[in-house]
Amino acid sequence: MDVTTDPSAPWLIAGLGNPGPDYARNRHNVGFMVVDLLAERIGGKFKRAGKAQAQVVEGRIGPPGPLNRRVILAKPMSYMNLSGGPVGALRDFYKVPVGNIVAVHDELDIDFGALRLKLGGGDNGHNGLKSMTKAMGSDYHRVRFGIGRPPGRMPVADFVLMDFSSAERKELDYFVDRAADAVECLVIDGLERAQSTYNS
Repeated sequence: MDVTTDPSAPWLIAGLGNPGPDYARNRHNVGFMVVDLLAERIGGKFKRAGKAQAQVVEGRIGPPGPLNRRVILAKPMSYMNLSGGPVGALRDFYKVPVGNIVAVHDELDIDFGALRLKLGGGDNGHNGLKSMTKAMGSDYHRVRFGIGRPPGRMPVADFVLMDFSSAERKELDYFVDRAADAVECLVIDGLERAQSTYNS
């Protein structure tokens, strides 16, 4: 299931993170950073999404013509481990096929800044994915943004809820920009093209 057979069906791109200024620059919030940039690119501002506990931007990605895609960019306003409820509610409201859902999230088992795109699979201990899979099954796309492993014996929970290091921040904007490019490529050109271009 690369993309839906219905080209008019919308895409739901959910950046995963935690709401509020205290978490804004945390490693765990890189999904929010990517969808914030995508919203900026299409000239949209996030607004509350009715009864769904999320903020959304609606717009279009891609060149004029048959490759132009309707997208809903979303930031769940629940905490990370409850992401599935808001994303599931948006899926139902906008009638999005599960194969047109993309989760953008941090990934511990990938070096900082590297990307891996895939369809389906396990949650690898990621609570946001665990919640999404519980709500709608696992057949959605993932754009996995590498944050690397914590140093020494630092607990994972502490590491993901810390801001990126000063050295990482020097490159962060570049990598977020690249992740946004990868999402656009996935939506417009399909998973195979996006993987061959951006899986690093």
